Amino acid sequence: MRVLGLFFLLTSTIAASGSEPSARYGELVFSDDFEREESQELKDEPGNDWTTSSETTAGGHKQVDLRDGAMYIRTHETANHAASVRHEFAFEDGTLGLKLKLENDGDSISLNFADLACKSVHAGHLFRVDIGLDKVSIEDLKTGVMNHEIREARKNGTLSIEGKKKLGMKKASTSHSLTKGEWHNVLVHVKGAAISVEIDGMDVLNFQSPGFAHPSKRLLRLLPPKSAVVDEIRIWKAK
Repeated sequence: MRVLGLFFLLTSTIAASGSEPSARYGELVFSDDFEREESQELKDEPGNDWTTSSETTAGGHKQVDLRDGAMYIRTHETANHAASVRHEFAFEDGTLGLKLKLENDGDSISLNFADLACKSVHAGHLFRVDIGLDKVSIEDLKTGVMNHEIREARKNGTLSIEGKKKLGMKKASTSHSLTKGEWHNVLVHVKGAAISVEIDGMDVLNFQSPGFAHPSKRLLRLLPPKSAVVDEIRIWKAK
C-alpha cells in the first residue's frame, strides 16, 4: 500500500509540475502510432492524412506498408526518386519525435522539412536531417543546394569558388552508430536558426544556419533511399 501511495503521489506531482518529458516540447499538434490496418495490399494506404509519391515516382507500386503497428517504407526498385511519405503540420519552432528502425545495411532516412509556399527554393525544401546506421547529418537546403539561384548555377557549372565554399558550410555531420534491426528514439529540435538531434537520449548533433529560421515549416517528408521503419511519430509546436 505504501508503494502504491508513493506511485500516485509521484504521478500527481509530475502532472502538476508539467515535467512529463514531452510537456517541455510545447503543444502536441500531430501524433500517429500506426495502429490500424490497410483495406488492401496493392497500393499505398498509409491513412491519417499521410500522402505518398508512389504514383508519380514509382509507377504506382506499393512503397508503404502498415504492419505490426508501424509504417514500413521501401523505395521500389523501379522508382526514380526515394519514396516520399508526407504529412502537413505547422510551426515556426518545434520538435519532431519518432521511433526509427533500420533493418538492412545501407538503410537510412531523410527527415525533410518543407514549405511549398516558399518560392525561393525547389519543391519547398527548407532543411533535412539524415540518419543512417553510422552517420547523422543536418543540412540547410533553403540557403543551400535547393535555392533556385544556387541550384541553377550548379546545373550550369557557373557556381563560383566562393559559392562552393559557402555551400560547404550549409551542412554538418557526425559519426554515430545505430544498432541494425533495433528501435531507436529520435528527437529533432528546431529553435530559430538552430537544430539539434537527440537519439536514445544522447545529444548527437547541433548545427546553426539561417535557413532553419524560416518562419513557416508546413510539411514533413520521410524519404528513405532504400528502406526504413518508423513508429510513434509526434510533432510539437513550441509555445
